[in-house]
Amino acid sequence: MTSTAHETNDTYDQGQEKHVTGATIWLTGLPSAGKTTIAYELAGRLRDEGHRVEVLDGDEIREFLSAGLGFSREDRHTNVQRIGFVAELLASNGVKALVPVIAPYADSRDAVRKRHETEGTPYVEVHVATPVEVCSVRDVKGLYAKQAAGELSGLTGVDDPYEEPETPDLRIESHNQSVQESAAALYALLTERGLA
Repeated sequence: MTSTAHETNDTYDQGQEKHVTGATIWLTGLPSAGKTTIAYELAGRLRDEGHRVEVLDGDEIREFLSAGLGFSREDRHTNVQRIGFVAELLASNGVKALVPVIAPYADSRDAVRKRHETEGTPYVEVHVATPVEVCSVRDVKGLYAKQAAGELSGLTGVDDPYEEPETPDLRIESHNQSVQESAAALYALLTERGLA
């Protein structure tokens, strides 16, 4: 058994050399902007080509890694830094870490980018720039409806700030194109940067 696993690793190393470059691809945007849907679409395409890929879903991170954190500015910052740390760790080990996480504050996102730059790990910031009017109609998790009914406060982009990235590596207007087109635009950028 051990020798088979060893042989498999050797085959992977030799046969898929071009796929060992890791990177963090952070998709920021409002709730229901389409971040996670685009991330999973891209993940499928990258996996089909032999890339090692992990999607760090914001809801799962909140449940397992950031349990106990609330939604204050400080807690949101801590959450984003934790996710950034895990993403950089994965990326520095050859994994494409796709991160569909709101990360509403520019300083939090900048800190994550700086961590990657310090470590020499590729980092791509994608703004899924879906207008709040479209997000509230999609309302995938029912957050906008709860906020409108007074059952929820602190909703990013409604009654809590969302600081749009001023110079993202890519801006996707998911309301004007299909999920496949959005993922293809991101894939094209990764290809251009030698990451796909």
